[in-house]
Amino acid sequence: MPVVHPAFSVKSWVHTRTVLVLCAGALASACGPSPSKPAGGANGVGGPPPATVGVVTVALGDVDLMTELPGRLASSREAQVRARVTGIVARRLFQEGSSVQAGQVLFQIDAAPYEAAVHSAQASLAKAEATLSAASALVQRNKALTAQKFISEQAYLDALAKERMAQADVAAAQAGVRTAGLSLSHATVVAPIAGQIGRSLVSEGALVSQNEATQLAVIHQMNPMYVDVMQPASQAMHVKMSPTNVALAAQGGGNNTVQVILADGTAYAHSGTLLFSDSTVDPATGQVMLRASIPNPDGILLSGLYVRVRLQQEIVSNATLLPKQAVTRSAQGDTVMVVDAQGKVAQRAVTVTAEQSGQWVILAGLSAGEQVMVDGFQKLRGGGPVAPVAWSSPGSAPNAGLGKPVDAAKTN
Repeated sequence: MPVVHPAFSVKSWVHTRTVLVLCAGALASACGPSPSKPAGGANGVGGPPPATVGVVTVALGDVDLMTELPGRLASSREAQVRARVTGIVARRLFQEGSSVQAGQVLFQIDAAPYEAAVHSAQASLAKAEATLSAASALVQRNKALTAQKFISEQAYLDALAKERMAQADVAAAQAGVRTAGLSLSHATVVAPIAGQIGRSLVSEGALVSQNEATQLAVIHQMNPMYVDVMQPASQAMHVKMSPTNVALAAQGGGNNTVQVILADGTAYAHSGTLLFSDSTVDPATGQVMLRASIPNPDGILLSGLYVRVRLQQEIVSNATLLPKQAVTRSAQGDTVMVVDAQGKVAQRAVTVTAEQSGQWVILAGLSAGEQVMVDGFQKLRGGGPVAPVAWSSPGSAPNAGLGKPVDAAKTN
């Protein structure tokens, strides 16, 4: 029987022993395996579950390669309204910045001198006609007298010459009347084309001159608008020599649609049509000018505005589009991460040819049906398998990013 110190009672010694036994049991439970969980991960192989990653499935097809080039808008027609007679501007008959119609009166120049000139020309015509009448009567008289041998043949010929001179005077007087009438009509300045007129360059009371051809205003036809685009000559040659474009040109086809991108980055509501490509290269810049026609029914586009123009360059076959975050670009080349049917991830070299709508155009390196990682790179752990799920762009769905699981065996 153990010896008990006098300071301790039997009851205290029993209590201490019980505490020691309980602590030993708890320690043994913590060190042993849990009976409620299997001795391994969820996959039953002793490791963590596969990492969930977002993938896209490769679909090969024809991709339109688009390019954006700087351009400048210009009105399809521009008319400078100029004075065709000399005089004082009496009235301005249009509102600055308004739309005008062809033939609409814009300015009235003092017409009094030209009205007087018309009257003078008409008087000269009447005088010439009277002279012609007298000369014609003399010819008829001398013709009869010559037949009767009362006057010489020369007298008749002289009368005939005077008649022809009088006829010429009448013709000149008639031309003078027409000239005076034209000058009078030019005193009323009209719009040569329909369009939008700018500010008036002269005011009432200003002296305008026919000799200097004083500019009075400018009219721009704003619908449609032209946009002139400068394209590097090397790029233009590449586009023309593209096999796809050569085939389309031989068939008389091709996509000539262009899209205007405004200064704030938004796309203009109306698409345009490419009209032509210049036949010469600017030796100073090495560029070729392209011109497109853009509808402007609402008058939003203004002449002289700088924009960017998106147009189709060529069509590439057996290509695919991948989100930018799926492609790693470096000096050593472009690569993507491909997930196989067993969930294994491998790096793959690809050929990137251009950017299209915020995505890379992949020309080579991938096959149809393969899965390319887009999201979840930070979850990769060594060479462990992953669980691929369908990925969608964040802008296509409120909670896009990781979607439904993808059956790798089916897609491959």
